[in-house]
Amino acid sequence: MLHELGHWTGHGSRLDRDQSGAFGSAAYSREELVAEVASAFTCASLAIRPTVRHADYVGSWLAVLREDEKAIFRAASAASKAADFLLSFVSDEEVGQ
Repeated sequence: MLHELGHWTGHGSRLDRDQSGAFGSAAYSREELVAEVASAFTCASLAIRPTVRHADYVGSWLAVLREDEKAIFRAASAASKAADFLLSFVSDEEVGQ
């Protein structure tokens, strides 16, 4: 669910990421990477033990990472913003518990 909420943050009225990529395209892969890393960051902040192995999921998007040596940094930056946006809906007491 947090992965899908990661996509939700990219809407133009929220964090306005490019979500125009068709399945299998580089733009699609970049957005998938952002959503998955945002999910991992949000899980960590909320002390949720994920039910999926993030490393396995991210591994399927290696083509983007291989083509652009800075892709992981851009994805992590966008994912951090997405996680922060999602966490803005959670009280301070709930974060880190």
